[in-house]
Amino acid sequence: MSFPSKQVRLTLLALLAAALAAGCAPGPQLPPPVPVDPTAEAPAPVEPEPEPDSGPVPDPGPGAADPEPADAPGGREVQLVADPTAIDVLVNKQYALPADYVPPDLVEPNVRFIFTEWHERRLMRAEAAAALEEMFAAAEEDGIYLAGVSGYRSYEYQEALFASYVSTDGLELAERYSARPGHSEHQTGLAMDISGSTGECAADDCFAGTPEAEWLAAHAHEFGFIVRYPKGKEHITGYMYEPWHVRYLGRELARAVYESGLTYEEYLQAHR
Repeated sequence: MSFPSKQVRLTLLALLAAALAAGCAPGPQLPPPVPVDPTAEAPAPVEPEPEPDSGPVPDPGPGAADPEPADAPGGREVQLVADPTAIDVLVNKQYALPADYVPPDLVEPNVRFIFTEWHERRLMRAEAAAALEEMFAAAEEDGIYLAGVSGYRSYEYQEALFASYVSTDGLELAERYSARPGHSEHQTGLAMDISGSTGECAADDCFAGTPEAEWLAAHAHEFGFIVRYPKGKEHITGYMYEPWHVRYLGRELARAVYESGLTYEEYLQAHR
């Protein structure tokens, strides 16, 4: 079952894009990657999250800021990541990004998107954007035509998006498919939601089992990405199965996580 339906999700994304477009200059073409000024202000800080140091086996424990009480699953404390710029940073319901965090090297990958207007959702961090271009090109060589749906999202954008989902479905259901502001991997600039080139089944349950979803599941790790929210792991990740959501970790770590058959949370726990 979809939470909410594809049409509702994409409509909300479009409405929010229009509402928040005041600071976005439209552009009809997909230009080569261009650095973005990361000086935009964000609301007052959120809660916390710890993050691992760069390396093939990060540890989310050490180096985290002092925890503050919060409503993380299972009564756990939410922590603020110590270094949100780390490629292997763990962001989930327990570990959060600062509200004012904007990745320092956002660029626009030269790939197909399901929308034509310029929006911050086209952006990713430079390393992830380059890997995304390679992955899309490799997929096309295999006859698979991918399209970007949603990359970087600012804290403010995620805040508005999450509020709209809560208004539509209530808090309990919204938290199964959407992250609270500060807890979204999209704010890292290292995640991308992907669909087929037509946009059919974009961010929808019907994407599962498509040739595009199967290709991503089999090959994303070769380019440094993992399918972040796998099937049957909602009790661990906190989110429903999302075959369209990939997260960049770098080739070495992504391959290790993929070969382990574990979620990112499980992998970090097992390799501390």
